[in-house]
Amino acid sequence: MAVAHGSKDPRAAASTEGLLAVTRARAAGLNVRTAFLDHAAPSLPQVLGSLAPEHSRCVVVPLLLASAYHAKADIPGQIAKIRSACPGLDVVLADALGPHPALLAALDQRLGEAWGGPRSETSVVLAAAGSSDPAANAVNAALAPRLRALGGWRRVVTAYASAASPAPAEAVAALRGDGPVIVATYLLAPGYFADKIRDTSLAAGAAAVSAPLGAHPGAADVIIGRYRSENLRFRTDHRVPLVTRVPHTG
Repeated sequence: MAVAHGSKDPRAAASTEGLLAVTRARAAGLNVRTAFLDHAAPSLPQVLGSLAPEHSRCVVVPLLLASAYHAKADIPGQIAKIRSACPGLDVVLADALGPHPALLAALDQRLGEAWGGPRSETSVVLAAAGSSDPAANAVNAALAPRLRALGGWRRVVTAYASAASPAPAEAVAALRGDGPVIVATYLLAPGYFADKIRDTSLAAGAAAVSAPLGAHPGAADVIIGRYRSENLRFRTDHRVPLVTRVPHTG
């Protein structure tokens, strides 16, 4: 079961289903379903409630790139209500997907798909969604030196599409004049934030902007890994459904 944040942009749901199709292919037999926190149906309570007669346990994997409000408060609150309404259903919340080395490698691959110039002469703006939670932003900021070391880039700085600064366009402008500047879209799905990052970055002079991670096998492997880690806590031979979600995209 996959629980996405949901978006008014249909590309977001299509991207989520593409990622989950890869997840199913890489973990044959895993029971993966889809639900949404907002803007689309079915909701997380609806899908979890439908499991109660059929399953006794469920793992919820937040498909988030950093642990912020949705992972810390929103999803746990909804799970608590389901536990009260369906006492026979054991729901466990796994860690958010990020940070994870496989996601960083996927991000670097997306950059390579968007830009073929010399890496040692190219600076990168790592553009995340942004959060009002400073701890979540700090997690993303810590990825910059790791991405630079992984990809051999000239410089890597972090920027945010909302709720924090600098904005991607501001970061691009600050790096221009010191070689080409490209932007890494550190989002799981297309939508409002991805469009905002692309459009404002290109207007500011970015040479290229990578696509969101989307249905990357590395992201699918992290989903499976989070599920299996929590599933080890269950002493049962029955298949445990998987619940995932994606960050807000518009």
